[in-house]
Amino acid sequence: MGSATSELPSTRVPLTDAAETGLKIVVVGGFGVGKTTLVRSVSEIRPLSTEEVMTQAGVGVDETGAVQSKTTTTVAFDFGRISLNEQMVLYLFGAPGQKRFWFLWDRLFSGTLGAVVLVDTRRMDDSWYAIDRLEHHRTPFVVAVNRFEDDPTRHSLEEIRQALALPDHVPLVECDARVRESGKDVLITLVDHLYRLAMAREGAS
Repeated sequence: MGSATSELPSTRVPLTDAAETGLKIVVVGGFGVGKTTLVRSVSEIRPLSTEEVMTQAGVGVDETGAVQSKTTTTVAFDFGRISLNEQMVLYLFGAPGQKRFWFLWDRLFSGTLGAVVLVDTRRMDDSWYAIDRLEHHRTPFVVAVNRFEDDPTRHSLEEIRQALALPDHVPLVECDARVRESGKDVLITLVDHLYRLAMAREGAS
């Protein structure tokens, strides 16, 4: 897990008017990777969820091979909120994972300051579209590997970085989407990443 602490000193992130009213963060990734679980675990309010029970209409459309126990699916987006300190609030939007709902992603990315790409190592190919769209929109992101207990293999972070062809400057961390503090560490890693990018831009100007 990263070295991020559970609290951010108010001096670490330059607060703009936008930051004082909240930062929009999007959680993306493949189908069944744990996006809804992550939003629910960290949200300090009762999250808005658009999960529906999966029906026969999705047979042959949604790939459930690695998540056969999954009975519900997000059909629009999940929404939650978490305060990292008195001045910084993150508004979280969890994007749907199925290909038939990907057309919603570009709209969700509008106004987004940064993103979390959640990865399931059993289905890393499902992460490519999320990374591609974020790079297309030039949206900064971090990658979080959601570790599952039933994963027969345990790839190292370096192996995962190579498999996803992630540049060295993109943070890559492990998490357990079910655990609030673990999910919070991922979000703090993202905020730290955004801070470093902002400082680098100021230094180059």
